[in-house]
Amino acid sequence: GMANPQETDGLFQILQEKVANTFITAQFQDTRKMAMASVYAALQAGVDRFDTSAGGLGGCPVAPGATDNVATEDVVNMLNTLGIETGIDVKKVCEAVSLIAPHVSRPIDTGMYWLFRNGQL
Repeated sequence: GMANPQETDGLFQILQEKVANTFITAQFQDTRKMAMASVYAALQAGVDRFDTSAGGLGGCPVAPGATDNVATEDVVNMLNTLGIETGIDVKKVCEAVSLIAPHVSRPIDTGMYWLFRNGQL
């Protein structure tokens, strides 16, 4: 819930060396609004699998105070802008988030969902 890009890069560089040829998946909370930067750092360190959550919903029972998972729609958009094909339709993810949004106790404020809600996606 509190990773930063430098820590992320260091950890995944070590893991890539120690457990080569092992599937590594990264998962980040966005408690301090560092999740997207940490996803990018993990990607640069060779991670190519990420656990995300539509609308950024969720938290972490292990890290006290950790809020919001990194949003699927924002990660997919970033990967697409980097030329990495995911096969995931960002607009369809946002449509799913719009079905969930009225039923959660806090506003969903991810970047791509904001664009979707405002007719810019």
